[in-house]
Amino acid sequence: MQFLPATAHRRMPWKNGGGETAEIAVSPEGAGLGEFAWRISMAQVGTDGPFSAFPGIDRSLSVLEGCGIALSLAGAPEIVLMTESLPFAFAGDAAATARLVAGAITDLNVMTRRGLWRHEVERLRFGDKRSLRCTADITVFLSRSSNLGLVAGMQHVTLGIDDAALVEGAIDLNFEPEGEATLFVARLWRA
Repeated sequence: MQFLPATAHRRMPWKNGGGETAEIAVSPEGAGLGEFAWRISMAQVGTDGPFSAFPGIDRSLSVLEGCGIALSLAGAPEIVLMTESLPFAFAGDAAATARLVAGAITDLNVMTRRGLWRHEVERLRFGDKRSLRCTADITVFLSRSSNLGLVAGMQHVTLGIDDAALVEGAIDLNFEPEGEATLFVARLWRA
């Protein structure tokens, strides 16, 4: 298990220059925006405007905090995403514009290069100890809670808000929250 503390997330400008991203994990390590096989990041969105285009990329978007964002994809009707919405998957090649519902948001982006990797994202909420069996090639957990214990074999870490952990392959994990916990799980498989 690899612990990815929030303080170590790599900060970089958006591809279109419209904001800043905190990169949680990327493969290969250190890959740029045009070279990654997969990438997981958070972004603060403070204004309406176009999304960066990512040809050949499949992406999922989740709202972590704020009142929500309305997406328009290639002329289709608007889709409004809020913190309680399911993660939304779409093609990174699609022309996308965003409108903030009521003020800035923070979102989670999971992106995989089509034909090399595929992914799914799930939001979990729980208040008691919980076990989880990982079966994906790579699983990344992003905590939206403080003091969330994570046990993998002999390893134990405590995740705070925006801390993450990465595991490879099949493994059994135990989560030990202090109160209600919110956790985003990104599962990635080689295509």
